[in-house]
Amino acid sequence: MNKTVLLLGILSYSLWALDGYGVYQKKCMQCHVEMMDKQTVLKQIKTLKAPPMVEVSNRLKENIVLKEEDAAVKRRVVIAFIKEYIENPNIDYSMCHLGALDRFGVMPSLKGQLSEDEREAVAQWVYDRYEGKTFK
Repeated sequence: MNKTVLLLGILSYSLWALDGYGVYQKKCMQCHVEMMDKQTVLKQIKTLKAPPMVEVSNRLKENIVLKEEDAAVKRRVVIAFIKEYIENPNIDYSMCHLGALDRFGVMPSLKGQLSEDEREAVAQWVYDRYEGKTFK
């Protein structure tokens, strides 16, 4: 019985730790609005700290182009890029529009603030959450 309770506790913690939306709420939403259309962004541009996450996801999917467009491979490549960029943001690798870079700059590094599992979870969430959604 004790082993079952312990196993359920570990499993519950693992599921919580791998919740990409939870990681977004904890570390990303203080700067990145989850969903906002372009017209609202233009109206509120002076109060925003960073581009909306829907635009971030869209820009990555548009700009990461593979020779062979395999959806599963592209998903893995975009997720790998997000995981790396979270810790090592760099203007040379930014995929933001120049206007967004001028307004917001390059995001600060979150190096050491997220575990590997949290970076994986939030990167997957950023990719999957906005699948089929456009920034317009």
